Amino acid sequence: MVWKIFYNFILLPVVIIIGLILSIFNKKIRLGLLGRFQSYKIIKKFINAVGPNKDIYWFHVASLGEYEQTKPVISGLKEIESNSFFILSFFSPSGYNNVDDDIIDCKIYLPIDLYWVVKKCLKLAKPKKLILTAYDIWPNLIWSANSLNIQTTIFAARFSENTYKLTFLIRSFYKYVYNHFSAIYTISERDFRQIKKILFPSNKPILRVLGNPRYDQVKQKSDAFTKERTKSVLRRPIQLLVGSSHLEDEEKILDSIIDLMKNINDFSIIWASHEPNKEEINKIKSFFESFSFSTEFLGSRNPEEINSRVIIVDSVGRLSQLYWYAQMAYIGGGFSTGVHNVMEPAIARLPIFFGPKYDNSPEADKLIDVKGGFVINDGHDLKNGIEKLLNDKNAFIKASYSSTDVIHSNLGSATRVVRNIIHD
Repeated sequence: MVWKIFYNFILLPVVIIIGLILSIFNKKIRLGLLGRFQSYKIIKKFINAVGPNKDIYWFHVASLGEYEQTKPVISGLKEIESNSFFILSFFSPSGYNNVDDDIIDCKIYLPIDLYWVVKKCLKLAKPKKLILTAYDIWPNLIWSANSLNIQTTIFAARFSENTYKLTFLIRSFYKYVYNHFSAIYTISERDFRQIKKILFPSNKPILRVLGNPRYDQVKQKSDAFTKERTKSVLRRPIQLLVGSSHLEDEEKILDSIIDLMKNINDFSIIWASHEPNKEEINKIKSFFESFSFSTEFLGSRNPEEINSRVIIVDSVGRLSQLYWYAQMAYIGGGFSTGVHNVMEPAIARLPIFFGPKYDNSPEADKLIDVKGGFVINDGHDLKNGIEKLLNDKNAFIKASYSSTDVIHSNLGSATRVVRNIIHD
């Protein structure tokens, strides 16, 4: 009870006030905030349309990346529970605005985590289970579901070796929150040990190690495309795909990329910013043109249709297929908020470079272990790493196959998660 008072009367008001202030200056935050005020109305319209007493599963994800983890679980559950309906809530506009999928029956922003607001939405929807992905946990949502006897599960849960959730007072807070879950499914044995430490000595939630369903989704997405792209990775153009780059990545790697382009005549770039707004892509275009390199926006074409040293991706939703046109990838976020999705370039057989902040990505850890992924601390490391692979074909092939093997050796998690959602 102490933690509920602290969260609702101290921590949450601070979060809401900061969010309101930031929404004045940040369009993305503003869109998300406005969308949350529509959630109850959307749920009510949905319930009126499908009728009462239907089996409903409510899934929640933070953003687009977490939806990729969740999609194979929803698909698998829908095959078994074909008469059930599925609500999917997002925290971020980047997920809400870019997911339009037939397997989702009702799409909403996660309501503001005020106790009476989330409880009102849950009482209206009456979900059979509330299922969260990875890490986006909102205490009042969990506590409200628990008070309504709604089973709450989180899958693909991960906890870094030095997680702040094990520090003294913070551990006490998270222990109280996690104890209100019905089941917690972790990615790895390490994550399992960490959540056990957080919960100790409690053994209330069911704890299982079930892996990461995102491996299954990456494999499913790539299957049809790989049939058309059977060439050896070495027969692709000598092309580096820079995926999901942040400003901090650009500051580290751009000068070294220019050096590579000057020294290797047929070395080219596909550049995909994390947020490809007009200002960002024009800035990148101007930078490369200032060194007299030809640039073109990708548009609706494929890279092989464009004869330019730099191809700039000017839309979202195509990145997973674009990796199949490159020989290597640099994945952004490793110098700022944490490295982005390394699994899609891995299934495309690419050696992968990324910055030192990869604790958020157990997949990056696996890639490093098998030498399919490489950590860089600056642009010099990136330049040396790329030159080494281009000059040593055996090392290149080994990194390429090691990268893909990380995906194939970790398949099957989605099936395990679905099975346990039904039975736990």
